[in-house]
Amino acid sequence: MTPPRQYMERCLELAALGLEKVAPNPMVGSVIVHKGKIIGEGYHREYGMPHAEVNAIGAVKDKELLKASILYVSLEPCCHFGKTPPCTDLIIQHRIPHVVIATVDPYDVVAGKGISKLRNNGIKVEVGLMRQEAISLNKRFFTFHEKKRPYIILKWAQTADAFIDIERLPGTPARPTWITSEKLRMLVHKWRTEEQAIMVGTITALKDNPRLNVRDWSGKQPTRIVLDENLTLSQSLNLFDNSQNTLVLNQLKNEIKGRTEWIQTDFANTAFLNNVLEILKEKGIQSIIIEGGQKLLNTFISQDLWDEARVFQGSKFFIKGLRAPVLPHDNFSQEIIGNELLYWIKNPKNHY
Repeated sequence: MTPPRQYMERCLELAALGLEKVAPNPMVGSVIVHKGKIIGEGYHREYGMPHAEVNAIGAVKDKELLKASILYVSLEPCCHFGKTPPCTDLIIQHRIPHVVIATVDPYDVVAGKGISKLRNNGIKVEVGLMRQEAISLNKRFFTFHEKKRPYIILKWAQTADAFIDIERLPGTPARPTWITSEKLRMLVHKWRTEEQAIMVGTITALKDNPRLNVRDWSGKQPTRIVLDENLTLSQSLNLFDNSQNTLVLNQLKNEIKGRTEWIQTDFANTAFLNNVLEILKEKGIQSIIIEGGQKLLNTFISQDLWDEARVFQGSKFFIKGLRAPVLPHDNFSQEIIGNELLYWIKNPKNHY
């Protein structure tokens, strides 16, 4: 690898450290190089806190060296006042003569304006080094700003004979039918800390009475989203315990009680799913895990509204029951975890 690529690769490594804490901001990393040596590095650690470039510049002990240095950054520096001042102003202030950027920021408030500002102030700017890798890292952020919807992850567990649930007889207690091990359930809870929201349909809420929270990992709680068209779900369910932000999409009312919000939308409309995604976009939700059930998962699949799927296959056999969804794509990778399998499937049409 050429040294510039090594420096940008380091930017991406640093950026990834912010995965669970920076949303709805993008993950960004930065390094500052003087005569072939890194003299400062930083990344965006948490939403509302200083950006990567600020932390990298702050890490440089001798600020005079900045006048003869190259700043590498994985995303275009911001040029507007948000939670923090513009990074472009700080770069200009320290007279850094050369900036290398992986990719343009898709957010329309920035979108090339940061690059123009730097160039207009006499700074040499290069754009495009490891561009695809930088976009892939921030797939949630790019999906939200370019496709105007959240990044959608489908997730389910199926048996070795491709069932996601047993046949439920009337009077069966409301609890999950576990297919995979506790180790994999811990992994799922880790995933929940990495995304902004998690969604289930009415039947899953009724049959499983899920909490949809993070219990087996440390991190932030996702926003819970449940579809309850006619408000048939009991308020005694775990989803309504007000322990975390919860959205109930329905066709009857708009109301807020504590941390639970009911949002009215048209379930009969053929564009129902797009209406749901529009609501989530307006709420600033950039990523979501669809946890079920079968009907909801199949609706997303049939409308090709998904970016990736994560499918567990356990070693159990149900013989009969509720069939697992079937994806129309075979672009997948496979991981063996104990006696179980994890399939990662990317949607070639939508995935960055």
